[in-house]
Amino acid sequence: MHTRYTVVTASGLLECAPPVLPGLVKRADVVTLRQRNKQAVMRSSVQFAYLLACIAFASAGILLEQAPQCPEQHGVQAYAHPELCDQFFLCTNGTLTVETCENGLLFDGKGAVHNHCNYHWAVDCGERKADLTPISTPGCEYQFGIYPDSHECSTSYIKCAYGVPEQEPCTPGLVYDERIHGCNWPDLLQPFCNPEAVIGFKCPTKAPSHSQSAKFWPFPRFPVPGDCHRLITCVEGQPRLITCGEGKVFDDQSLTCEDPELVPHCGHA
Repeated sequence: MHTRYTVVTASGLLECAPPVLPGLVKRADVVTLRQRNKQAVMRSSVQFAYLLACIAFASAGILLEQAPQCPEQHGVQAYAHPELCDQFFLCTNGTLTVETCENGLLFDGKGAVHNHCNYHWAVDCGERKADLTPISTPGCEYQFGIYPDSHECSTSYIKCAYGVPEQEPCTPGLVYDERIHGCNWPDLLQPFCNPEAVIGFKCPTKAPSHSQSAKFWPFPRFPVPGDCHRLITCVEGQPRLITCGEGKVFDDQSLTCEDPELVPHCGHA
């Protein structure tokens, strides 16, 4: 006796029956508990995958009259819709629901922008289809997205959530790069950006041979006056503002990032 599931669709009811799978394989009429559990999980996963495909075929049925059992009864698991890139199946403590990504987002199983979905430009849908019709508000093309906040080189950008734009700053020393939908070194956006103007520093054409900076040539380093956490390094003649790692401070004598106790004047910075 095999359970049949009924999916409610716009055209009526569609009954789905999982495939009949062979029974457990016995070896000398002895099956270990571990073998039983492993085979049961495999059977459950195959049946669940079949039922999801059946639900998808039913034109994304909104509600299951008899919901198929999720493979796992605890926690939250998300499964890709086999046909639609902006929908997915969600199991929450064993309860199955059909979810739709917000406008501007798609599902790839990796996204964490909102409700398991990712920005549409970051998702490879393959053969799955998606509705990318924008629902725009002032400052936001899509309800969820990342956009430039200026037609000029900028150290900030706009992040939209539910159609509300919020200005977000780049890490000091970086500028917004529309090509990657994130922040980048200003020297990689020339001539759109002027690294010297962004950093406020002009790299010298050479460094005195016995200076500390010369030891790092062709990427000479320089201190930032009054800053215990950052330094400037020159890459192909253009400045980059570098931040020391967490728990480190910049030693303006050695031009390296060190533990605070090794740099007394920055120990409490």
